[in-house]
Amino acid sequence: MIEQRVQSICGKEGVIDVDAHGCVEVAPHSEEECALLLSAAYDEGWSVRLCGKGGWIPLDAPAQLVLSTRRLSGVSDLNPADMVMTARVGSPIDELQTAAAKEGTWIALDPPGASRSLGSILATGTSGPLATGFGAVRGRILGLTFVAADGRIVRVGGRVVKNVAGFDLKSLLVGSFGAFGLITSAHVRLNALPAADVTLIAQGERENLLHGARAIMSSGTTPAAMELITPSGTTPAAMELITPDTHDLNAWTLSIRVVGSTASAAADRRNISAAASNIEFDALDGDAGKQYWASISAAITGYPITVRMGSKQTDLEQALDLLNDTLDEDEGAMASVSVLNGVTRWSCETSVAKLLNLRSLAAKQDWPVTLE
Repeated sequence: MIEQRVQSICGKEGVIDVDAHGCVEVAPHSEEECALLLSAAYDEGWSVRLCGKGGWIPLDAPAQLVLSTRRLSGVSDLNPADMVMTARVGSPIDELQTAAAKEGTWIALDPPGASRSLGSILATGTSGPLATGFGAVRGRILGLTFVAADGRIVRVGGRVVKNVAGFDLKSLLVGSFGAFGLITSAHVRLNALPAADVTLIAQGERENLLHGARAIMSSGTTPAAMELITPSGTTPAAMELITPDTHDLNAWTLSIRVVGSTASAAADRRNISAAASNIEFDALDGDAGKQYWASISAAITGYPITVRMGSKQTDLEQALDLLNDTLDEDEGAMASVSVLNGVTRWSCETSVAKLLNLRSLAAKQDWPVTLE
């Protein structure tokens, strides 16, 4: 019955799969089809699971209807004068970056994961290292359109920065994991392509690198990205870009990205070197730096489970120790720490019991835990 109803809305080509339990997976072609599907589900009482391509979060939640956004792709509008792009959520972020670059702009989002869709980034609120300088995902979204559970199409925010009057519903939707509806498109804030893009990298003891990172922040310099990465995250492919003969795969790594005009990037590099005078940095320019950050992103997605935990930046040592003692023990893990924001992304292989224990212990410190 569900399959026939879905086919009447999306056609036979819209149905991707029907499993042994009768669960129908559908990929609608338009916002209107999404609205009709959710309206039918609301009327009939079907349980619905929302997904993109299914490459980031395992498709294991029970449901009668799986609604995929993979066919909702493409750029609806790109206005470099207003620095805004309107795109549908099935679009891979890599394709959106390519489209933006043709107009001399870019999207300051670098979430972990290969070719993530815009929808998966919005639904999970997943920021990457660039959140240090450009803010979290919700700050990069000016407005969006979503379909509520009863099939209503709702548009919130707009195409300009100052467009919110009253409750900021778009910020509630970003990171809500689809709890309030299916996001179908978004107005994304753009930035001008920087003339300079430099990555500074140093290796050493964890405490010394954290001390240097805090000194940089105290100096008034805010880089585009500043991540402290565990030894397991400094992959040979990444470190070969820097010092192939001298890199230490057993050392922690402080990675800093500076973007902007040639003059401002040079000034930031001088300020960083002066503030963290006890740390020696190697430098990567342009594409080599982008390859380095891509290798870090790939490394952290190579584990079965990724946990994101927030803390005060002054508590990062304790937060890292808690994650290591609770989840990892001797099993091996990778962490990438956004020092300015106090956010640690920890990837490992662990058990449900350990995750529950972590959540309980972190709650006592008021440290939020998200299972990515």
